[in-house]
Amino acid sequence: MEKVIIFSAPSGSGKTTIVHELLKRYPQFEFSVSATSRAPRGAEKDGVDYYFLSEEEFLALIAKDAFVEWEAVYAGTHYGTLRSEVDRIWSKGNIIIFDVDVVGGINLKKIFGHKACSIFIMPPSVEELERRLIGRGTDSAEVIAKRVAKAASEIERAPEFDYIVVNDVLADAIAKTEQIIDNFIAE
Repeated sequence: MEKVIIFSAPSGSGKTTIVHELLKRYPQFEFSVSATSRAPRGAEKDGVDYYFLSEEEFLALIAKDAFVEWEAVYAGTHYGTLRSEVDRIWSKGNIIIFDVDVVGGINLKKIFGHKACSIFIMPPSVEELERRLIGRGTDSAEVIAKRVAKAASEIERAPEFDYIVVNDVLADAIAKTEQIIDNFIAE
């Protein structure tokens, strides 16, 4: 089938919560584990949430053209999609689910074209986004301020996605996302 579904949003919008719920509901979906050069947060596990690499390891993989796409999201912090992840999931006949930042989502849509459905998860407001980030308890006040400042420019890019789903009420956002996905799979 070789299809991909891309989820992007400002940090704290609830995209990861939505993705985890959809992975439970669709047995043919498989999460693409991204690589990053940042340190794990909270209970994140290597090979499950991300492939945690040193900056040197990440740069070496860039030099080997091991990424479908990659970017420096913050100074000294890289994220990317390994080619080996895409090959691994498609070789099983599964649909790839990406949970990536906004620029990564736009890049993946350009790369995969008609094989991809891109969904932007919109927070109900920037204030609510900040409240959620504080509530997570995983980032410092400085990191939260950076993420909130970045959210405004990310929200401006929402029209570059195939669909925008506002995550005000989680159950409604999941239901809307399921409708979109069911239509995409049926194409």
